[in-house]
Amino acid sequence: MPRFDANIDLLFTERPFLSRFQAARDAGIGAVEILFPYAHDRGEIAEAARAAMVDITLINTPMPNAEAGDIGCAAQPDRRGEFERLMAQALETATAIGAAGIHVMAGHGNPGDAAANDCLVANLKQAAVEAGSAGVRLMLEPLNTVDRPGYFLTTNDHACRLLDRIGAANVRLQFDAYHTQIMTGDLTRAFRHLYDRIGHIQIANPPDRHEPGVGEIDFDWFLRLVDAMGYPGPVGLEYNPATTTEASLVWFKDHGFL
Repeated sequence: MPRFDANIDLLFTERPFLSRFQAARDAGIGAVEILFPYAHDRGEIAEAARAAMVDITLINTPMPNAEAGDIGCAAQPDRRGEFERLMAQALETATAIGAAGIHVMAGHGNPGDAAANDCLVANLKQAAVEAGSAGVRLMLEPLNTVDRPGYFLTTNDHACRLLDRIGAANVRLQFDAYHTQIMTGDLTRAFRHLYDRIGHIQIANPPDRHEPGVGEIDFDWFLRLVDAMGYPGPVGLEYNPATTTEASLVWFKDHGFL
């Protein structure tokens, strides 16, 4: 049966942030992922995770100008120095809170720009060495062009070409069912084809990024496929509940996943 982690920047938001770790455990979810850990004290995060006995699977690299629409800079040649500082901050945070992985945000850019591709590859090659020393895995995640117009990395195929050039075992594909369905569809074949490249899975249901059962993807089929393929890691619940978090988790219980 698939294991899950709860994205606690999207789920359990009815509660204060530090109480969401225990809320995940109480719901039968043994891990969490955090989009924006930098807004909170590292020691308090680590203690909340320990007290609730949940793992932290994933954080994002910092986005200091997110309110202005900025979404990372790994593929922006004019921000190489800034990327090094943000990557160092991410690794320090991951180490301090015990996070297993970091989603490296590429930022805006033209996917066909050779300089942008070269920049991302060079940045990730160096970051992979530093992350490897810390025992941390790095992820590249394509984002769809509807929700994130202008983002540099938009397809799994592009991500895999970059992974081939980076050539580091601890840099993997973050396979997001929501983004994949919007960009290419054919979710089952995409997952099977990319399985050996995947380091993390996330799910949400188009068109409105809600939970399984509210949208177009048959997640009973998809999650049983994930299980049948033998995927060993957690599946990130990165959706916006249609009503409340607790109500959204009923689907998982009804289908025998929790």
